[in-house]
Amino acid sequence: MEPKFDVIRLVGEERRVGNSLASVSRHWQGEKECFCFVSPHDDDVVLGAGLAIQLAIHEGVPVHVLVVTDGSMGYCSAEEQETIAEIREQETFESIVALGVPRENIQFLGFPDCQLGLYSGRRPADGQRSAIEGFTGLQNAFTYHLRRIRPTQVFVPTMNDLHPDHKVTNEQLQISLFHANGDIWPELGEPLEAVPAIHELAIYCDFPEPPTLRITCDEATFERKLEAIAAFKSQKQITKLIENVRSSGPQEYIRTINFRFYQPETYQHLFQDSAPKLGIGRYR
Repeated sequence: MEPKFDVIRLVGEERRVGNSLASVSRHWQGEKECFCFVSPHDDDVVLGAGLAIQLAIHEGVPVHVLVVTDGSMGYCSAEEQETIAEIREQETFESIVALGVPRENIQFLGFPDCQLGLYSGRRPADGQRSAIEGFTGLQNAFTYHLRRIRPTQVFVPTMNDLHPDHKVTNEQLQISLFHANGDIWPELGEPLEAVPAIHELAIYCDFPEPPTLRITCDEATFERKLEAIAAFKSQKQITKLIENVRSSGPQEYIRTINFRFYQPETYQHLFQDSAPKLGIGRYR
């Protein structure tokens, strides 16, 4: 059965309604569109974007998934402590391929689970597993893969999530978007022609500001997302997560991040002679 989606995008006071991402976008690039979902842990992207991934594939958009950590801290029994990373890698392939993403489009970056704060930036690799062109660090990896994939739109868990790995991934990805668009580190590939649009997913915590996109779907498509979540059976709490997602119904929300670069003229009017005098603090 053909999947059915309904999409609403909010742009300022405008409310755009359609049945596809293309129908609610004024900047859709057609065959040039390519999506990259960046998942701090293997199950994050399925929880936060299992419907969005299916919608993109339904619209013919190539989808790539970057799994940042190795899942090594996700063991729920002592017996699995040494093997959990391999187990979760296989569960990840089963889950995300079931949503329609080609296996070859799923990339594991291999950074240690629950330790991403130690891998901010870029530095010589010294033989580490995560080495690319002799360097390691999240900015090194993200810049390389962004130039390799060349996405038009990128999705990542919100900075508002409590898990430190989510916060670090969001922060490091955002600066890497500009590295990838610039001339820095030429050994990591050809610079992007433009900075991709970036969107936030809510995994465990609410957005810092209201979302700008809602996706709803038919029951069969929703069940496919739930089955993809269930593939992570090594995670003992997965049943509870599935119950939470099921109770919320077939809907996902996404927030577009709009960068505001510093422009001095933004504040110029505050200091004009005609501006009201500010009576704040000891310097009034």
